[in-house]
Amino acid sequence: MNRPSAGTSLRFVILLAGAAVMVVPFAMMVATSFKQQSYVLTPDLVPDHATFDNYVRAWTSSGFAHYFLNSAVVSLATVLLVLLFGSMMAYAFARFEFVGKKVVFYSMIATLMIPSMMLLIPQYFVARDLGVLDTKSGLVMFYVAGQLAFTTFLLRGFFAGVPRELDDAMLIDGANRLHIYWHLMLPLARPALATAAIFTFLGSWDEFVWAVTIIDSKDNRTLPMAIQLFQGQHGTSWGLVFAASTIAVIPVIAVFVVFQRFFVSGLAAGALKG
Repeated sequence: MNRPSAGTSLRFVILLAGAAVMVVPFAMMVATSFKQQSYVLTPDLVPDHATFDNYVRAWTSSGFAHYFLNSAVVSLATVLLVLLFGSMMAYAFARFEFVGKKVVFYSMIATLMIPSMMLLIPQYFVARDLGVLDTKSGLVMFYVAGQLAFTTFLLRGFFAGVPRELDDAMLIDGANRLHIYWHLMLPLARPALATAAIFTFLGSWDEFVWAVTIIDSKDNRTLPMAIQLFQGQHGTSWGLVFAASTIAVIPVIAVFVVFQRFFVSGLAAGALKG
């Protein structure tokens, strides 16, 4: 049996150390969420006196369940709209020729290099003029705008890799461009769509700065705002705070688990094709 080389062993150690850096803080958060208040400062990963009381109190306190539902509605609406508009734009850039195509595409990609904090004040004035301040539609509208460029870039690369002969065959059979987009491109692009869905969901689910900027009423608060207010109200009850944070992480993990088999192939295809 061949022994691993020194280089292979070193890479394994580095990867293991990187995994520990990523996993240990998350494990500490989950462990602390099961601890009673008198034990939260103990560094053990397996609580001696575990309790579910923190989760019950977190879910039933301060309208947390309502804020969770708000985040779910906003995130799902954002994902659906981003996938719809992003895929249509990507299809246009991959298949159609029009004046200024490259200028428009690369100008859109250039917006990815602009820090979101620089756009906060202009976006606020736009939202005010559109009358969407303190509304969930205001969150969805600007989340969609912020995610469209990356999704279009990702899907455009995938669509460009689909052989044009398939388009021609459907055109000969009497299909129009809308049929080709809906019945050919979208089914073939499922890995890329799943990848875009993951990134879009993450970007809208845990977004805090824009939400806290335009949302004032309690009815429209989202989960990150709820956790921030929760921590302020119970500043020393870390078990309660970490229980709320763990609940907020569960949908993220669920989305990744559902779509993870598409994630790597979709990301690679969108980055390399075209």
